[in-house]
Amino acid sequence: MRCALTIAYNGTDFLGSQTQKSSANTILGQLENVLHKLHIESKITASGRTDKGVHATGQVCHIDLPIFWSDLKKLKKVLNEMLPSSIYIKNIKEVKNDFHARYNAKKRVYRYIIKEGERSPFEENFITFLESVDFEKIEKNIKLFQGSFDFKYFMKSGSAVKTTTRVIYKAFAYRYKEYIILNFEANGFLRSQIRLMVGALLSLNEQEIKEQLRCKKKYKTKPAKSNGLYLAKIKYK
Repeated sequence: MRCALTIAYNGTDFLGSQTQKSSANTILGQLENVLHKLHIESKITASGRTDKGVHATGQVCHIDLPIFWSDLKKLKKVLNEMLPSSIYIKNIKEVKNDFHARYNAKKRVYRYIIKEGERSPFEENFITFLESVDFEKIEKNIKLFQGSFDFKYFMKSGSAVKTTTRVIYKAFAYRYKEYIILNFEANGFLRSQIRLMVGALLSLNEQEIKEQLRCKKKYKTKPAKSNGLYLAKIKYK
């Protein structure tokens, strides 16, 4: 039986989401370790990878369960009891046998959270603190990313992909209480693309962003910190 799992996690202490040969300290590494203890040996596949320190509120994975784990409500309960408290299974549901968490995904939604002013040790791992933010500039320039572009200048070097073109359907910023939320929805993202786009929004002007988007000139910008980034939702329709 193939099932889809919706997972939330605090990525602070993990080396990203994907399994690694050198370390089990990843989101899927921890999940696979628990699954094996429950005699579930099939591979778990995520909708996409998140880097070290990045969080998720709606990561989706699929897995093929053995027949003796037909009680999904019980499986969810057992998994959440055995997993580290920083990983939580929000939902497990049966899906069609040809469902693929990654290849069937139509859109991916990420959010980046910024807070202006003095930092708080209680939010340090979850929000990027900045002394001052030009919100009006960000609100205007973030819309430049909407559309289909070659994002090769907004990608971490060393990434192996067939194409660096991605389509961003929505890109907008808004204030929520004392926070600034940057929202990106696309058919997919390159490695560190969102953090590099946020870095550009914080340091480049409108013309410079346009030039980099058109691959005319690559400006030196630092990627925004990973702790403010969240994989919020995967859309399959």
